[in-house]
Amino acid sequence: MNNNKLLKLALVAACALASGATMAQGVQDANGPWLVRARAVNLGSANKDSTGLGLSINDKVIPEVDVSYFFTKNIAAELVLTVPQKHDVRASTLGGKIGTLKHLPPSLLLQYHFDAPGFKPYVGAGLNYTRFSSVHLPAGVGIDKSSWGAALQAGVDIPLSRNLYLNVDVKKVYIQTDVFAGGVKAGTFKVDPVLFGIGLGYRF
Repeated sequence: MNNNKLLKLALVAACALASGATMAQGVQDANGPWLVRARAVNLGSANKDSTGLGLSINDKVIPEVDVSYFFTKNIAAELVLTVPQKHDVRASTLGGKIGTLKHLPPSLLLQYHFDAPGFKPYVGAGLNYTRFSSVHLPAGVGIDKSSWGAALQAGVDIPLSRNLYLNVDVKKVYIQTDVFAGGVKAGTFKVDPVLFGIGLGYRF
């Protein structure tokens, strides 16, 4: 399934969950400014490569934790965190796996939370920084170990009780790195993943 289809599926799933949340209508937000969530997230990479090697990394499910602070009823900032994630690196023109790497991709987003009966949809935009580490590739092949890019987000918090929420979230994160062969730039590899997550949040 390509990333566009995954993004559409995630948004449909979020809307379906939200429309089915009538049992949560009438539940009020806790007044505290902090919201902490834990999610299981499916990372699906776009795998766009201009080196001619057909580079790709594997999709995987990763853990994610985020911390949000509400400046007002509708405006919040969210810091998205995980642990370094290991991926296989493949090159279709070379017959398969050529190495491994890890990446750590924290993001900081500014969000707008809408008022709606029974659920709390939101959108966000911000900045991602990704650090690549433990890069094991063929001799003479290397990558730029830092990446800065935009991050876009849409999601919904569905109240389960006064403080507890079911969360469905989808993000598009722009991550890329230059690839070098023998010290010369060979092209750019764009990870650009869509991250579809489901989890729980606690407001205090």
